[in-house]
Amino acid sequence: MSPATAAERTNDTWLRNYYAGRAVFSLLWVVLAYTVGSAHPAVSAVLIVVYPAWDCLANYFDAMRSGGLRANPSQRLNVFVSALVTVAVGATVARDFHAVIGIIGIWASLTGILQLATALRRWKTAGAQWPMILSGAQSALAGAFFVKMGFDAATQPSVTSVAGYAAVGAVYFAISAAALSLSVRKRTASGTE
Repeated sequence: MSPATAAERTNDTWLRNYYAGRAVFSLLWVVLAYTVGSAHPAVSAVLIVVYPAWDCLANYFDAMRSGGLRANPSQRLNVFVSALVTVAVGATVARDFHAVIGIIGIWASLTGILQLATALRRWKTAGAQWPMILSGAQSALAGAFFVKMGFDAATQPSVTSVAGYAAVGAVYFAISAAALSLSVRKRTASGTE
């Protein structure tokens, strides 16, 4: 195996584990949102602040593992946007959950577009990015729904309003991890690695 092939395999393994870790975290977050968060407002508030904070940290570590923030402009911007949203949600959550859902909607749309850009950039080097492309597009559309919900006084948004969105994201991350594993196995079996 050449050094380039070994590096590619190491990167693919990292990316697969990263996607799997994001899927597990999101599924745990969803379970907590539906079980504890829906019954306890303080837990709900913590969960809704943790969600963009986790995305910020995950994108930061992924970018750093993938050449740094300078080499990954879409993730650099995602880290910045997610950090701002974490602060905005934290400052707003105790006063106005409609505003929180609107902020989450803007964040979901922006980070969905950034996730789509990251997946398109990775397409040639990592492969198996189609679930991340779909996830980014879906996130951008879901964000518009959350913004609308934020302005609709007739709705009662809660942490569970975001949980369905997070569950779909978890599925996309799990599919990405599986697709990347399959892609590596196919390359190994065909002798291209």
